[in-house]
Amino acid sequence: MINLLFFGRLGDFAKDVPSTIEASTPAEIRELLAVEFPDLGKALHQPQVLVSVNKMIVDWDQPLFDGSEVAFLPPVTGG
Repeated sequence: MINLLFFGRLGDFAKDVPSTIEASTPAEIRELLAVEFPDLGKALHQPQVLVSVNKMIVDWDQPLFDGSEVAFLPPVTGG
């Protein structure tokens, strides 16, 4: 099972999302979630959203293994 984390405003869309899922890449997770949670799927498809696997920013096609932690990070602005 893959552990899921959602940060910032993505957490608002993910309130009913289970904390674990079975998938082989972050892109697959995004597609699976988009079916059941369309608003979250739309937010995850924004090009500024980053994905982290085990606390390292990775590409969406990064292979996942049982026990991986996948975090979705929204765009951040500062000033």
